[in-house]
Amino acid sequence: MTLLAIDWSNVGIKAVQLILSLSIIVIVHEFGHFIPSKLFKCRVEKFFLFFDPWFALVKKKIGDTVYGIGWLPLGGYVKIAGMIDESMDRDQMSQPAQPWEFRSKPAWQRLIIMVGGVTMNVLLAFFIYAMVLFAWGETKIPMQSIKNGLEVTDSLMYDVGFRDGDKILSVNGEPVNYFDDIPKKLILGEKVEVERNGQEQTINLPVNLIGKMVEKKRSGQSFFIPRTPVIAALVPDTSNAFRAGLKKYDRIIAVDSVKTDFYDEYKKAMEKKKGQLVQLTVERNGHADTLWAQVRKDATLGFFAFRDAASLDSLGYIKIEKKSYGFFESFPAGVRLAGENLKSYIDQFKKILTPKTGAYKGVGGFKAMGSIFRPIWDWESFWNITAFFSIALAFMNLLPIPALDGGHVLFTILEMITGRKPSQKLLEYAQVVGMILLLALMLYANGNDWFGWGKGK
Repeated sequence: MTLLAIDWSNVGIKAVQLILSLSIIVIVHEFGHFIPSKLFKCRVEKFFLFFDPWFALVKKKIGDTVYGIGWLPLGGYVKIAGMIDESMDRDQMSQPAQPWEFRSKPAWQRLIIMVGGVTMNVLLAFFIYAMVLFAWGETKIPMQSIKNGLEVTDSLMYDVGFRDGDKILSVNGEPVNYFDDIPKKLILGEKVEVERNGQEQTINLPVNLIGKMVEKKRSGQSFFIPRTPVIAALVPDTSNAFRAGLKKYDRIIAVDSVKTDFYDEYKKAMEKKKGQLVQLTVERNGHADTLWAQVRKDATLGFFAFRDAASLDSLGYIKIEKKSYGFFESFPAGVRLAGENLKSYIDQFKKILTPKTGAYKGVGGFKAMGSIFRPIWDWESFWNITAFFSIALAFMNLLPIPALDGGHVLFTILEMITGRKPSQKLLEYAQVVGMILLLALMLYANGNDWFGWGKGK
């Protein structure tokens, strides 16, 4: 019962973070349409967070605009008078155009109104990234500081060809300078250069690596960790290790005379000794001692080793590089970070459009989005994810699909080029087609979350 309560608590925290994050992004996006609409004297009839079919949770009319919160958390909208949108208000559109309506405004003004949402989402991402860097700085682990190479913690990466102790030099010919960049580069990579036992080797990544990751439910965040020795961090007094005499900061260098310079070697040695009594060679205060310990059936002794980055940095096995930013210095850095994440998102989107990569299997809906958040409230993580969602929403909204901002932008640009305004019927049909496409995509993404449609299950 306790474990179930903890799981539901984690789900609840993630759900609250997701709703808050999307609410911020949606409100800012809709303000991007609202502000230029008001500037160009368009009447905005409704401004809603979430959709309100049949009824709204909260609503209040101020001036010409009804502000409210809907019950269906699939986005939000502003209803601009005289604009063909998801409301499909044909009665209004059948009347003669009025000066305060969207359709009566010059094309350049309509274009600014339509790109306003995307613009605000990009600016929001810039600002959030800047403030995150200002508040928490930027923390990375230089690859050069990982002297002993990497430990492969994922069987998929082992199947691909990586081995414990490998030092990743480059991906697609581009140097990998920071450990934190490895997952993103591998997901988009084709060829990896590694140093293994002093020799350079090439690992060719399968074209469907992303598809394999989805099938095996791999996140990409824990493919590797820095390779480290076995140094005791916590030895509970109920553990077999404690009964054997193991102490904090002891380093296990051999199991039954088999050298275990690194944790991966220790783990493999212990797998062969399940349920047996073993002789441990321990380095303590510069001297080697011998201990006898009973191995549990799960191939462990019940102690915890130093594995986290902060501890490894304090012990000198890696070096954490932290950069702090002043207030004004944080803004160009925020622009740079937003640009990097946007490029990465676009590259991943291209993979989704290439069926042979299998990336389409990972297209997810709200469940997938919620799973990105941490199960505890961490403001730094929350704001980083929110900034990324804002960038992603900006890109997706700019796609030239009817019913999205990009579809309206496309028709408006064509009008400005040709000098001919699209007919109302064409815009209505395009809107319907776009809404059907978006609904189908939403059903597929959320169905993929729960039923694994894209995974062939």
